Amino acid sequence: MYTIKFICEVLKVTAFKSNDLSSKISELVYDSRKVNNPEESLFFALKATRDGHDFIPDAYEKGIRSFVISNSIPFLNDKTDVNVILISDVLEFMQTLVTYHRKQFNIPIIGITGSNGKSIVKAWIYQLLVPEKKVYQSPKSYNSQLGVALSLWNLGPQYDMAIIEAGISEPGEMEKLQQMIQPTIGIFTNIGVAHSQNFESKQEKLIEKIKLFKSVDALITGSDYLEKEMVNPEVRIVSWGKSDHDQVQLISEDRSGHTSKLKVRIGEVICICQVPFTDRASIENIMSCIGTMYYLGYDAETVVERIQGLKPLEMRLQLKKGINHSSIIDDSYSNDLASLKISLEFLNQQNQHSKKTLILSEMEGLAESEKLQQKLVSLLNSSQLQRFIWVGTDYDWLNNIDIETKTSFENTESLLSHFTELDFHNESILVKGARKFLFERVVQRLALRSHGTVLEINLNAISNNLMLYRSLIPKGVKLMAMVKAFSYGSGSFEVANLLQFSKVDYLTVAFADEGVELRNAGITLPIMVLSPDRDTFQTLLQHNLEPEIYSMSFLDEFIDFLKENDIQGFNIHLKLDTGMHRLGFFPAEIKTVIEKLKNQDQVHVQSFFTHLVASGDPNQDDFTLQQIKSYRSAAQELEEGLGYTFIKHVANTSAIVRWPEAHMDMVRLGIGLYGVDMDRNFSNLEQVSSLKTTVTQIKELPSGETVGYDRKGVLSKDSKIATVKIGYADGYSRRFGNSVGKMQINGQLVSTVGNICMDMCMLDITGQDVQVGDEVIVFPSLMESAQAIGTIPYELLVNISSRVKRVYYYE
Repeated sequence: MYTIKFICEVLKVTAFKSNDLSSKISELVYDSRKVNNPEESLFFALKATRDGHDFIPDAYEKGIRSFVISNSIPFLNDKTDVNVILISDVLEFMQTLVTYHRKQFNIPIIGITGSNGKSIVKAWIYQLLVPEKKVYQSPKSYNSQLGVALSLWNLGPQYDMAIIEAGISEPGEMEKLQQMIQPTIGIFTNIGVAHSQNFESKQEKLIEKIKLFKSVDALITGSDYLEKEMVNPEVRIVSWGKSDHDQVQLISEDRSGHTSKLKVRIGEVICICQVPFTDRASIENIMSCIGTMYYLGYDAETVVERIQGLKPLEMRLQLKKGINHSSIIDDSYSNDLASLKISLEFLNQQNQHSKKTLILSEMEGLAESEKLQQKLVSLLNSSQLQRFIWVGTDYDWLNNIDIETKTSFENTESLLSHFTELDFHNESILVKGARKFLFERVVQRLALRSHGTVLEINLNAISNNLMLYRSLIPKGVKLMAMVKAFSYGSGSFEVANLLQFSKVDYLTVAFADEGVELRNAGITLPIMVLSPDRDTFQTLLQHNLEPEIYSMSFLDEFIDFLKENDIQGFNIHLKLDTGMHRLGFFPAEIKTVIEKLKNQDQVHVQSFFTHLVASGDPNQDDFTLQQIKSYRSAAQELEEGLGYTFIKHVANTSAIVRWPEAHMDMVRLGIGLYGVDMDRNFSNLEQVSSLKTTVTQIKELPSGETVGYDRKGVLSKDSKIATVKIGYADGYSRRFGNSVGKMQINGQLVSTVGNICMDMCMLDITGQDVQVGDEVIVFPSLMESAQAIGTIPYELLVNISSRVKRVYYYE
């Protein structure tokens, strides 16, 4: 633990403002929403999509009193109880501090980079080494300039080895990561297409990546991945591959069902490994692990024994629907203090239940480290937990945890045997356990069983897409996020919780019932209802939902209702029809609207808006300009008539990109938030949802046979047909039948055969290596799938049935 005074001395800076230079620092904070221990936190005002300086008042409100800034701000100038370090580059200052911290530990550090497989290899090596070593691994996918710094800050004396993941997206980044990590052992997983857009060639990206290894003692890599001449000649290269020259040689592999039998030479010893993987990526990752263990001196027998014990890992934190109206956060594949902190932050974002529960197992190094115990107690006591369930040794220090309800179990079996009496219901439950505790069994008991087809929703992608669009709008412009139609099929409160945490300004739903669901789930953001009706007036009032008002008769009726209930100043949103001709007042009606509004005090115009019909189509730009011009004229007339200002907004998703002059006071972000670029303006929007199912059965059928209802699927050759668990009741349209629909299995596209059934459909997998239980991606390309049946991605997304299980994950 360092003090502000010590940090200033080590980094050779002078505090711009000081109150108590002896203040201890144990936490590095860059996000004012994620504050666990404010008394020992140092806040870094990073400049990214949003300027961290803008959130200093919020961080101060949370109790933080030490700040690193690059701009002097009046808020801090007025405070007498703060420590302030003024520096030119805040991130660089954090990295320099972390570099100093890293140098305090003379332990082997494995640095991993590559295009794919970094996180899996990291987690597997952790599992392989942890029986006799106290190993620290960087949490989740914390491999960026910021992520690596935060990862290394958690290094402590209780560890005797660390595994740190490093990723880059553009030239010049790896040198900084190498300076921080200073790895002694390197692992290069592969070179691929990920993050290639900022590199001129694959070769340039390779050269950048291997800069991580310039000072390592040894580098473990596939012999086909790079030339030895590219690496510092003082570095020992431990190669794996299919050549006799490789230290670890893959002699042969025999795939059968869901397992592979690998014949491997480890040094001079030939071994047989049976592993539960058949895909190429997993086999390559296993070879990286074998090469690492070989370099570390493990004998072949131990290597084989442990490699055969590897299991598929779900590397993502997942949010699932649970039994008895609960929400389950499944983060059961690893457990350390850094990843627990991330998981608790995600738990605290959940507002759908007032009760929050943590099921936690013992973590590596906890028994021997009093400092780690103190940190864990402090973290749990600063959390918002109502119930804590501990699985592991019953330590005395557990008594220092101040949570309303505490229960302890010696092992997972004991927990499961008392499962019924724990009475889980109406709560958000985080399940966080070390791999050896097999907490996946706990998740299986807690999770609601449902249809085998799932829609996976990537919450990171939503967050990243939101930041991308935010980067396009000026500071001070508000952002309204569209969550109508079940968030375009992606979910309800699950998405709204993230948007509320991300501090969007408004949410928009289509119907009052959608707004009620969000309010019942703890969403407090302002919510606009696009399609209210007279029967929902009481609902709007009761749940503080703000209606769109689109006609004089509707305005009259709503005002009359508010009068009857003695309500004044209720927020409404006036809709202007400038060309959509769906709902809204015509510009000529604005005078009448003004007269009505001037003579009442029941409603207040919160915003005035219109909908651009074709803002993404360059061929319709003249019409869009006319719409904007018509809106501006009407807005000025309305503002002058009412005598007060209101929020003005016209820009939908396409207009955010193409019409910056139309950003005005607020923009409305819709389908782009969910990763669909209708106008192909962005190459780096991230796909949010992936509809997946599995193969139920495989049949070999001769030429001339027919498949499906009405015998529409006529086979012209001997064929192999797979039945998969999705049909039109799940939202997979019948229009996809008879070869129109394309799905993906093991990276290969396959076509539908015959008519789509209610609950299933059939695929032609002739010539493909497919097994029962294999995963199937239903829409490999959402845009291409939509075009195949003459529709748009919106329709595919919103038609995915509610019986399809939604699984939300956070990496």
